[in-house]
Amino acid sequence: REVAPARAPRPLGRTASGEAWSGERLSPTRATPATMRIALVGCGHGELDSIYASVAQIEAVHQTTVDLLLICGDFQAVRNQSDLATMACPAKYRSMQDFHRYYSGEKRAPVLTIFIGGNHEASSHLWELYYGGWVAPNIYFLGYAGVVSVGGVRIGGLSGIYNGRHYHTGHCEAPPYSDSDMRSAYHVREIEVLRLLQLRQPMDVFLSHDWPAHIATMGDTNALLRKKSFLRDEVRDGSLGSPAGEQLLKHLKPDYWFAAHLHVKFAAVVQHAAGASATRFLSLDKCLPQRDFMQLITVDGDGSPPVLRYDAEWIAVLRSTAHLFSNRRGRVPLDPQAVGRASGGRADFGPSEEELSSVLEAAGGDLAVPLDFAVTAPPYQHGDPPAAQPHFAESPQTAAFARTFELPAEFRSQAGGTSGPAVRDGRGLHGVDGGLCLPVPPPPPTTAADGVFAPLPVDEEIDLGDD
Repeated sequence: REVAPARAPRPLGRTASGEAWSGERLSPTRATPATMRIALVGCGHGELDSIYASVAQIEAVHQTTVDLLLICGDFQAVRNQSDLATMACPAKYRSMQDFHRYYSGEKRAPVLTIFIGGNHEASSHLWELYYGGWVAPNIYFLGYAGVVSVGGVRIGGLSGIYNGRHYHTGHCEAPPYSDSDMRSAYHVREIEVLRLLQLRQPMDVFLSHDWPAHIATMGDTNALLRKKSFLRDEVRDGSLGSPAGEQLLKHLKPDYWFAAHLHVKFAAVVQHAAGASATRFLSLDKCLPQRDFMQLITVDGDGSPPVLRYDAEWIAVLRSTAHLFSNRRGRVPLDPQAVGRASGGRADFGPSEEELSSVLEAAGGDLAVPLDFAVTAPPYQHGDPPAAQPHFAESPQTAAFARTFELPAEFRSQAGGTSGPAVRDGRGLHGVDGGLCLPVPPPPPTTAADGVFAPLPVDEEIDLGDD
């Protein structure tokens, strides 16, 4: 695909140092040995061949080498027809696209690629890799939430999009999905946000699919609305974007925050306090010709090779909050009082030095992510007919990660420490107080007049055909 020609940037804000920021360049043009060259992509939508061709074109035009590719969701790691059946979108937009060839080994990603999930994903595949993992050689899923580092650049991310109806519930969905569960499966849950809020160490880059709430007012809002006029009401009333994302933005204060979802390029500057740090925000379009879907940036690293490494602080938080994960379909209380009661009085999980050292010890002193990708489902073959959704099968990578860092092997079956103990009987797994972890039967047909049907926010179902 063609890369949009360069054009003179228009500053949309300034950082604390007075540096103008338009989304065109993030750091000085003069590279150093410690500089990481990173290509950013908005919505991938399965167009890996076009994305990697664009990376190659950028390298040729700029006479440089890209060290890392980051994709901000809608990656579509579809291995076969069964995975495709779990992707939430109108059936006419379901297509195998390119990923299966990288999964099968027919092709190989030419650059280390890290992605988060969006709202058009092979949910069955990503659920197998809750903590993150390799979906193909050289292509890494960051997990439902996660933090890693590459070349000294610390990268965090949150998969999915925000929906208040499911934010406080557990991860109750598993394949084969109902139509409702296929959509709620990609909704952000509070447990992942709670974990990210425990981090204290500086964050260089953060990825999300949807935008933090109110970010649309911190750049050229008028230009945004000229391109996406249907967002006008949500921008006006402040409902556009994720309140959870805004909370994380204020807490983590990353140097850079990248997003996608709305299929538009938009830059903003968030000043965290007078004279203090600022976050440069950039959202990119989806992969189509003549669209701003890719950006080449440079970020200062530590000069180490661009090798993917686990983050000790993040894993320490996963370990100390493992008991809070829940598969309940109902509300899971994660307020400080409930968390404290379930955690022996502890409600702050910022890791101690002992906890950080314990993570390194568990990893044998080396936090490099093991290259343990394995084919776990049959790759798509040309001409394969449509297939039913798969049943869940645990990924060997997830099992190995849990063993290495002493996390619960059966975490998907727990009701959660704040929900009371779980019991299993003829009704399946549920909390002793009746909290449901059971499949919910389809509701009877409703209409807006019933007062039951609640339409989705306009930015919730940005679909593959909106352009």
